[in-house]
Parts: sequence; C-alpha cells; structure tokens
Amino acid sequence: MRDVRIAVTIAGSDSIGGAGIQADLKTFASFGVYGTSAITAVTAQNTSDVINSMVLPGKLVYDQLRAIAEDCGMDTGKTGMLGNQDVVEHVVKFLEEHEFPLVVDPVMVAKSGARLLDERGIETLKEKLIPRAFCVTPNTEEAEILAGIKIKDRDDMIAAGEKIAEELGCTSALIKGGHLEAEKVLDVLCYNGKIYEFTSERREGCFHGTGCMLSAGIAANLALGKDIVEAVEIARNAVYEGIVYSVPAGRKCDSVNSTAVMERRALAFEMLQEMNEAVKRLERMEGIESLIPEVGMNIAYGMPKLYAKSHEDVLAVEGRIFKGKKGIVHSGRFEFGSSRHLARSILKYMEFYPQFRTAINLRYSTDVIERAEKSGLSVSFYDRREEPEEVKRKEGATIPWGIQEAIKRAGKRPDVIYHTGDFGKEPMVVVFGKSPMDALDKIRKILDS
Repeated sequence: MRDVRIAVTIAGSDSIGGAGIQADLKTFASFGVYGTSAITAVTAQNTSDVINSMVLPGKLVYDQLRAIAEDCGMDTGKTGMLGNQDVVEHVVKFLEEHEFPLVVDPVMVAKSGARLLDERGIETLKEKLIPRAFCVTPNTEEAEILAGIKIKDRDDMIAAGEKIAEELGCTSALIKGGHLEAEKVLDVLCYNGKIYEFTSERREGCFHGTGCMLSAGIAANLALGKDIVEAVEIARNAVYEGIVYSVPAGRKCDSVNSTAVMERRALAFEMLQEMNEAVKRLERMEGIESLIPEVGMNIAYGMPKLYAKSHEDVLAVEGRIFKGKKGIVHSGRFEFGSSRHLARSILKYMEFYPQFRTAINLRYSTDVIERAEKSGLSVSFYDRREEPEEVKRKEGATIPWGIQEAIKRAGKRPDVIYHTGDFGKEPMVVVFGKSPMDALDKIRKILDS
C-alpha cells in the first residue's frame, strides 16, 4: 500500500509554463499530490499566441498512460488539450481498462483563438470521453458547443450544465462563468440533480492558465478524498489566490501562479523561524530598552514582492514589544496583518527596493538620529506638516506618502527614515533591512555608536 496520492494529467505541453501539463503538475504538487503526465501535444506558445503545435500519436499517449498505471497506478486524473480524434479515442481505450475519477477540461480553443481540438475530436469527446468523466469543466463558450444552447446568464449556465450532465452522461458538470460580463465571477456545478453556485471577486486583467489550474485542483482534491463540491470550492479558492499573486511572465497576460498556496505556506514557515530568532536576539541586545517608543516597538517582515500585496502579507509581533522591569516584554507570538503602520512603511519601501523586506520602529530623539548618521547609515526624513490635504483625507495614506517623500529627498536608498510628529502623532524612527537580522545589525550600530 502506497501512502502517497497520485494524479495524472493528460494534456499538452505549454512552452511558457503557465498552462498545460506544466500548470497541472505545479497544481498537483501544491496540494501534496504526486503528479504524473501523459503528454498529448507539444506547443510553441506564449501568453500572446500559439505559434506552432504538434499532436502526438494516440498510441504514444496510450503507452504513456499504460506505463504510469503499471508502475504506480493513479487515484485520479484530468484531461486538457487532446488535439484530435486519435488521441481522444486512445484515452477512452485506456479508461475502459482503468477506472478512476476523471476531470475533463474540454479544451477546444486557446485564449489567443488557436484551435486545440479538431471537429472530429470534439464529436468523439462528446460521444465517448465525457460519458466516462466524473466532472466536466467547460467555460461558457465550450459549454455552448457541448450543450448546443446560447449562454447569456445564470439560468442559461444551469440549463447547459444539466443538459451536459444528463444527455452526455457525465457525473457532474461545472460551468465556468468567467467569460460572462458580471460584477462577480459565478461558476455553477450540476451534480446529482442539485445545483451548487460559487462566486468570487472579479480581478481585472488577463490571466493565462486559470482553467488548467482549476481542473487540476479539482482532480488533486478528489485524489485526497474530498467530495466534488468541496473539491471545486477548494480548487476555486486556490485559483483566486493564484490570480491575486499571478506571475508577470508574459507581455500580454500574467500567468496564474499555480504554486502560490504552497509557496506562501513555505515562506510563512521560514519567516516565522527568522522572526523568532530575531526577537531572541533583541532580548539579548544590551541597551535596546532605550530605543523602544512609548507606543511600543515592532518588527514588520513582508513577504517577497510577488506576494506582498497588503498588510495581511506582512508578519509582525502580535501586540508589539514594550519595556519591562527586567528587559523587553512581548507576547512571543507572530501574526500576519498585526501591524498596519509598519506594514504600510515596508510595503511602500519595497516598491522602490524589493529586496528590503523588514522595518523596525524606534523611539525618536536627535541623539538617535546623530548616532545613526555617525554609524554610517543613510538617514532621511519627511515632515508631516507638508502632507497634502488630499493625502490627509485618505485613510492610511500618510505613511506611504511620507516614505516616498523621504526616499526622494535622500536621492538614494535610506537605511533610516524618521519624522518629528504632528498634532496627536508621536515622532518615530524606522530602520529598514533585507531581513529582521539585517535590520537588527543596523540597530546594533546605532547603539554601539
């Protein structure tokens, strides 16, 4: 008995890496499922166009599947680009010999408009492959072809899904509504005579590989034992996160980030370890109490630039760090999103210097500024009295404006940025570093000077 779940993707290779088997294998891995592949076609494509493609012989696709099945087997699978009737028929032949839940993404036309399945292949898909599918995931354009009806709204999506499930014989049909003009994205799942609706916020832009990631995510979660409704919901959430943190790896479209879930978890674990070590060092740092402000000190550590979108992507000490009778006092816990002020500082700073992901606030005094300058650190400032009225009226805009002004004033990267306060606002010094330890090295210099 093996203790790993295995999924197979039966699809084409995408040379830009944002869709096809590349996206599928990344998605499988992000859910902890071991991915195998049977390549149906080799394409020369990018986010703008499919320049060239070659569909492999159906027998070769069948043999790839047989090789996988004979060695490790498969718990679930998905199809993507199949190319032509020959490939579809050989996939069907394999499915007649091996039974597992199959998700069929009926890829017919690329985002660029290039045809990815010929007419005879479409008919064979409808007549032989879809009846063997556990779930079919067409977008509205593909659903129109499969169901033979025009789709304009939610009711049409439901009608198309029911028709595909009932007349073509698949267990369930997920109609994706991303192509319809609406404020939110609506997907409709028709399963066992019931209708399940899923909505998500619409993100502006062009994203390459969303359909591949969704079908692969559903297949991965079926392999993990989830039911189809839960598998769809989990996969949709992962796709949304993949869109939010999409990779600008193309000139026309961003590629959906199939590994966003996995990478963010791994990064969070590493950051928590670094923060724990940094706070331990802070506890041992002689004289640090003299630099702690009345409002408390904190350490803000942002995710790498790709993942640093809001204060929720910035790790900080929960409840701040304060002076105690025998040293510094803190909760010992770390939380993303717990320090909005420092998060705003580091997020704006990272727009200019992406590798510098840490900010630590210190008590303001002319002595601290003189010590920073004497230690060789680059120091700049901003004056809150110069803040434009339109910035003052916008919630949370003051700090980003101030950081930008200080960077402009310095004419180079400042290690330290301070302001002298304003009515009801305590003056503050902020030290920036590549990591918590790097920022602490700079604070050590200030203390030693």
